[in-house]
Amino acid sequence: MKKIGLVMRKIQFAEAQGPRVFAERLQTIGRELGVEVVFISPDRYVSDYDQEKGFEYEKGDLCNYDVVIEKLQQEKIEHVIYTVSGFSFLKLFFEKSVLFPHSYPNPSLTGHEMMRPFYDIVDKAIVHTDYLKQSFRDDFNVTDVDVIPIGFEERLALEHYDPSQVVGNRVLWIGRDEPNRRPDLPLAYARSNPDVEVVMVFGGMRYKESMKKYEIPSNVKMHFALSRPEIFELMNSAKVYWSSSVFDTFAMPLSEAMAMGKIVVKPEHPCYGHISSSHTFAGNEKNWPEIVNMALASSTVTSDDNREHAFHMFSNTVMKQGYERFFENWL
Repeated sequence: MKKIGLVMRKIQFAEAQGPRVFAERLQTIGRELGVEVVFISPDRYVSDYDQEKGFEYEKGDLCNYDVVIEKLQQEKIEHVIYTVSGFSFLKLFFEKSVLFPHSYPNPSLTGHEMMRPFYDIVDKAIVHTDYLKQSFRDDFNVTDVDVIPIGFEERLALEHYDPSQVVGNRVLWIGRDEPNRRPDLPLAYARSNPDVEVVMVFGGMRYKESMKKYEIPSNVKMHFALSRPEIFELMNSAKVYWSSSVFDTFAMPLSEAMAMGKIVVKPEHPCYGHISSSHTFAGNEKNWPEIVNMALASSTVTSDDNREHAFHMFSNTVMKQGYERFFENWL
């Protein structure tokens, strides 16, 4: 069985959110395709919060090259997928290295200046959306780019789909307590709409502590580090899924919300262009409250169009087909 290394930060493997979900899904798909995906991460954290002064974001990854290279060599790995651009120097040691970014140096993101020099080194990438493929071409003149979405689990989307369980006044938000995710917006919305139940889900237990700085309205329910079945069960119960992020490379919960037939309220930034169907509505901090309220008042309980679009574009089957083509050429 051919081996490839998947290099991520230690904290990304540790938390129940996007990067780890992607890693586990890729490992499973790899086994089905005869490829062993070996998880590689530094033995040491840069910071529990990834933002310690002097070592935030990509800059801190430079401290871990010795650890990462040693692990890859011990596993006799020649092909590497890395998800953080701070590890882009790996191509100096492993010719077959490809970036699969969980972030991007967009001006709206904190730390984008620090990411940019690392992206200047990248020559091959896998991305989640056509928007990112075009961004690589426009911003860094990188044209060797494959588009493969992070696929949701069809089994969970089928098992937990039950329109009779939708709570008519429930809005679901999934994110992190970080500036670009803007958790303050659903909190402000909840204060102004006490008759609406706002459910906020965070991928890691560390956010249980950081969210204490906010005054949490009584109509807000918070959950931390839920399992995948719990996510889909909760997603099924909401009528509206709302994302308030500034920028995303893919926005996995948005695709999952579509798969569960939710009415989706999203940002108007073009990076969310792939989230597009009959019941997806784009807005901003000025009009989101009105859009969310209109969505809650809609006679539509679940959207068959959104669900069909998601299964066609973002399912685990689509992801597997994409990696089957990619591995055939890359390996």
